[in-house]
Amino acid sequence: MVSATASHGTPPQSGLRRVVTASMAGTIVEWYEFFLYATAATLVFGTLMFPPSDDPYAGIIAAFVTYAVGFIARPLGGIVFGHFGDKYGRKKLLQVAIILVGVATFLMGCLPTFQQVGYLAPVLLVVLRFAQGFAVGGEWGGGVLLVAEHSPDKSRGFWSSFPQAAVPIGNLIATVVLLVLSRTLSNDDFLAWGWRVAFWLSVVIVAIGYYIRTKITDAPIFLEVQKEVEAKDEISYGVFEVLKRYPRGILTAMGLRFAENIMYYLVVTFSIVYLQKFLEMDTAEVLAMIAIAHIVHMIVIPLVGRLSDRIGRKPVYGFGAVTAAAWGFIAFPMFNTKEPVIIILAICLGLVIHSFMYAPQPAIMSEMFPTRMRYSGVSFGYQVTSIVAGSLAPIIATAILSQTGSWVGVAVYLAAAAAITLVAVVSMRETKGISLREIDRVDRERVAAETASIKVPTKR
Repeated sequence: MVSATASHGTPPQSGLRRVVTASMAGTIVEWYEFFLYATAATLVFGTLMFPPSDDPYAGIIAAFVTYAVGFIARPLGGIVFGHFGDKYGRKKLLQVAIILVGVATFLMGCLPTFQQVGYLAPVLLVVLRFAQGFAVGGEWGGGVLLVAEHSPDKSRGFWSSFPQAAVPIGNLIATVVLLVLSRTLSNDDFLAWGWRVAFWLSVVIVAIGYYIRTKITDAPIFLEVQKEVEAKDEISYGVFEVLKRYPRGILTAMGLRFAENIMYYLVVTFSIVYLQKFLEMDTAEVLAMIAIAHIVHMIVIPLVGRLSDRIGRKPVYGFGAVTAAAWGFIAFPMFNTKEPVIIILAICLGLVIHSFMYAPQPAIMSEMFPTRMRYSGVSFGYQVTSIVAGSLAPIIATAILSQTGSWVGVAVYLAAAAAITLVAVVSMRETKGISLREIDRVDRERVAAETASIKVPTKR
């Protein structure tokens, strides 16, 4: 069994804070752009990029299908970035990711509409969405590992939760930008050109994020293992190696991710559809409510990360899974009141519950794999799940609402997902305070034993 001993080579807190800032800066950029698309899919793309329809949900569902393309691309990005990130380092691949997602997002703001070029519009949208998803697929694993591998063992849950807190910051910025544009422009101007400004602004945010990331280095533990892998042919890395040697870690990561990913997109994406289309509430008012909830989410995530260092990863995550199963049955009746304060409370409740699963994820997943294949293992387990979880959640929920006219099926859908995640929580190992170097030592001994058994012939 791996012992929870102290790690060596962790930077002083000033250096650790610099690493955290660099990781957060890139994550803010990536998720500003990714969430910008999610919101635009609800408010703009369904109208502008697809054929007109009498069904008010048809364009939204079509836009969410292109939205899902990004999730399909994310595992591919995770595999490619994970492979080369384990070989060349987390920092270099993160710099590539931020440039790629920035270019794709800027070009989205330049797209012609369906009325102008017909079906070429959604085709171009899909291509750019794929590139955006590919980059984001490589971003998450590298960003959280940059922090986790620099962090002290006893506080890894706290420090590595900060890149997670950067996600609601990026989402908040995207929401505020769209809110300001929708408030200051007429609906016709917003649909004609206003939404494009939000995509073009990504250039400024990308430049800032890229510059900050040039100021940090990979963790000492990675640099040491990198030299070891280069020197020994029997030590390998990459997604096939991690699938071969750590299948339990991959499956557990996928199970943990399932309900968390579904819940997030029900709370921050499908709730916009429900409030705006089903309850016919004002777009700007709905965006303002979501913005407030993002602020709460940002504050709560590090607090939950610290809690996971104190009482353990399993009880924190388990609480999140159990309460996630109940959220839909509580939140939708609150939505139906149409009272802004009550609706804000429902959305905030959803993101607070989500934090109990989301905040400890980087620490948990980092502690599942050795350094030589950690980027691949974390990225694959995290991103593959998004294909059947987050990518489909808004589509499934919108289809249920369209077919039944009721929220009950959506709440049941989330509860079933939470049950799957709870099974993963029960089956996972508690890793609070574990040493990453000790994980590497155990992995090294396993490889050495296997190599020796191959070289020494068995006596007959």
